[in-house]
Amino acid sequence: MADIKKKANVEVRHIEDDRISNGPFKEPSLDCDAEFGGTEERKKLEKKLVRKIDARMSIMVIIYILNSIDRNNAAAARLRGFEEDLGLHDQEFATILSIFYVGYILMQVPSNMFLNYIGKPSLYLPVCMVLWGGISCLTGITHSFVPALLTRFFLGFVEAAFFPGALFVLSKWYKREELGLRTAILYCGSLSSNAFGGLLAAGILDGMEGKLGHAAWRWLFYLEGAITIAVAILAIFILPDFPSTSSRWLSPTEQRLAELRMIEDAGGEADHDSSTEGPFYGFVLTVKDWKVWWLSVALTAQVVGLSFNSYFPTLTSTLGYSRTISLLLCAPPWAFASLVSFVCSRHADKTGERFYHIAGSYVIGIVGFIIAEVTMNVAARYLALFLYRNSYGICTACFGLTIIMCFIFRQHLIFLNRRLDRGEEIDGIRDLRELIDDAAEIQEVSVEEIQHARKGFRFAY
Repeated sequence: MADIKKKANVEVRHIEDDRISNGPFKEPSLDCDAEFGGTEERKKLEKKLVRKIDARMSIMVIIYILNSIDRNNAAAARLRGFEEDLGLHDQEFATILSIFYVGYILMQVPSNMFLNYIGKPSLYLPVCMVLWGGISCLTGITHSFVPALLTRFFLGFVEAAFFPGALFVLSKWYKREELGLRTAILYCGSLSSNAFGGLLAAGILDGMEGKLGHAAWRWLFYLEGAITIAVAILAIFILPDFPSTSSRWLSPTEQRLAELRMIEDAGGEADHDSSTEGPFYGFVLTVKDWKVWWLSVALTAQVVGLSFNSYFPTLTSTLGYSRTISLLLCAPPWAFASLVSFVCSRHADKTGERFYHIAGSYVIGIVGFIIAEVTMNVAARYLALFLYRNSYGICTACFGLTIIMCFIFRQHLIFLNRRLDRGEEIDGIRDLRELIDDAAEIQEVSVEEIQHARKGFRFAY
């Protein structure tokens, strides 16, 4: 064992010495843009490529709208007899809403590991859409608590594939300075679903009561599930796979550029695993990465702070208006939230700053909680978007925790960037030379290109 450690130390010293003359932080002489006709021609080609990617990725927003609508339609159905027809009592409705997240949590990580393994998001995500659309339809035929509980559990199980899968696909196609805006546009799908879903539910619940002998809330599940299945079939032909396997809609030059620009942006990391790696290897790296844990706690606190969303139609109904008006009142706050999200993310991409954009948004949310807590004025409560007073302390605390964890995350990234500035290796998993050689072999590029990419890589915070 001592001999192994001694050998490892010798190899590490050799690598550190080798960096001085022929390492990843030496500026390579290779012109990486020459194969595209020079720097200016590459910029033109890259703009064209990004537009093509945007056109295909736009269907992600529609899918996320449907994903969120199918997730939250039980809250709208509650206003038209869902609880009464199923004979729900006490906390059974809350249990039906909560059980969704059990399946959702269980499936998210395995789903992305499987997606990485098969490398076919254009098939995997639409198949999951068909499944959750079908399960949504099945919710409409339930007549008691247990069947409704089971459909909600399995709905969460298959819906879990989309959001982490969508972020994974976006990260395979967009550079860091492009990703913030695209992620925000995707997330606007969820925000818009609260507005659009309320309008759709108002129309269905108001006009479909008694049609073909079915209650309006059952039609809500039938129709929204059917729409999801229809869009899923269309998505098979639109969604892209990964850059290395997207030759059917990209020219060879565009495909080459799509791969190379992601290599440069990721600091030379490979687009796919080597023969000695796999999904479980990536899982191990994730568990050992502190950056993931900081962000996970922040996102968990955020989700808890936004948990009122599942009851939003019920909350707006406390304002004293009719059922239809209560559903329509769900739309304006989320339409405004979508606009703010778009503007904030675009500015964050332009400036390259992340933390203060995130923290500022949560501070505004905390102000909204405080407004709602200190007044019973209807206009002020609606403006604040939060209508039940008992949960204000919990939601405010969660938003505060989110800000704290994002700050810790930011400081950790600053620390890692300083190590990179000093020429230190931060992967901590395997030999630097082996990492560079493997990435070059997998991506079919030169070692010099990988070295060039690693030299300029820094974390954005």
